[in-house]
Amino acid sequence: MSNIVAIVGRPNVGKSTFFNRLIQRREAIVDAVSGVTRDRHYGKSDWNGREFSLIDTGGYVKGSDDIFEAEIDKQVEIAIDEADAIIFMVDVEAGVTGMDEDVARLLRKVTKPVFLAVNKVDNAKRAEDAVEFYSLGLGDYYTIASINGSGTGDLLDALVEALPEKEEVEEEELPRFAVVGRPNAGKSSFINALIGEDRYIVTDIAGTTRDAIDTKYNRFGFEFNLVDTAGIRKKSKVKEDLEFYSVMRSVRAIEHCDVCLLVLDATRGFDGQVQNIFWLAERNRKGIVILVNKWDLVEKDNKTIKEFEKYIKSQIEPFADVPIVFISVLNKQRIFKAIETAVEVYKNRSKKIKTSKLNEVLLPLIENYPPPAYKGKFVKIKYIMQLPTPQPQFAFFCNLPQYVRDPYKRFLENKLREHFDFHGVPVSVYMRKK
Repeated sequence: MSNIVAIVGRPNVGKSTFFNRLIQRREAIVDAVSGVTRDRHYGKSDWNGREFSLIDTGGYVKGSDDIFEAEIDKQVEIAIDEADAIIFMVDVEAGVTGMDEDVARLLRKVTKPVFLAVNKVDNAKRAEDAVEFYSLGLGDYYTIASINGSGTGDLLDALVEALPEKEEVEEEELPRFAVVGRPNAGKSSFINALIGEDRYIVTDIAGTTRDAIDTKYNRFGFEFNLVDTAGIRKKSKVKEDLEFYSVMRSVRAIEHCDVCLLVLDATRGFDGQVQNIFWLAERNRKGIVILVNKWDLVEKDNKTIKEFEKYIKSQIEPFADVPIVFISVLNKQRIFKAIETAVEVYKNRSKKIKTSKLNEVLLPLIENYPPPAYKGKFVKIKYIMQLPTPQPQFAFFCNLPQYVRDPYKRFLENKLREHFDFHGVPVSVYMRKK
């Protein structure tokens, strides 16, 4: 499980540019999701072999000083509380501002590693000007230029060295299902409906972080660990921005699971915040089951379910092969079906296809519908194998992998789904040189 690093600071200091540079550094493991409010971003990066989740808390609401300070109080304090390390970014062109001092005042109280990054330092004169940031009382600083990457190596070297090691807890190999979603969607009620009646079969297992608490579930022939993001303790000193906080908790839970049970409120629909969490799970290559809760409150006719499903799938294309279960936690409708579906998705995610079977099924299809010629070059796919990874990833060996475009990769993915059933699971297709 990776660490969380938060980038904090006032607007217009270059946080998003810095964020984008970090997540693009290693394309093979990069993912990024734009938040739906105030231009937040969530992504993954790595440096010197250490992976970490990155959260850009940028784009605060503009307004009066009081409104702005309220935003600092909410988001920076939440980031401080949840993150393992903080990068505090300031702007050498503007010098030390009152808003910088507000953030520094909060950061001086924490015991977590804080790295002061003075941005836009692209010449010797500006390097001299950066000295004034010692006045913020945060010790040494790092001069960087996020637009061209200058100085970021030294900052990241220090950052990964200071990140706490995540202890791996040896546990029995059980599926891990995370219940995620926006606030008030019914996550707590869903968990209580699963475990509330027969408490004697439930044991709490401490997770690898304080916010990932596993509940061992053994009932009706199913056994798995439930990763709960619902019952997290209140932060008494934090004026919670619930949307931001829910995503921070989801980041940890998603990284810590095999299958995500994404609970949404049917009366609110598949809105931007729910989509944000969905794409976090997809980019982390986790199995996904969408649970549409409070279905009993929706006025229905014989077309309502199909129309609702059609809308959701239009929003998650091209990864539309995802199970959608309509439930009512209050009435305990289809709760068992939700768990049954999650178990099926887990099995699909763990599925291993024999190399001989892959080639026997797919090579004739590829021969009948080969990759389109590109720049006069013809691609010949000769061999297919599944990679030894926890999630389904397939390598297609060919003579000119660089000429295979994304639409054809999606064709190959669809054929894999059609013949081998990866319902609810992201499938990765890689073209490799034969």
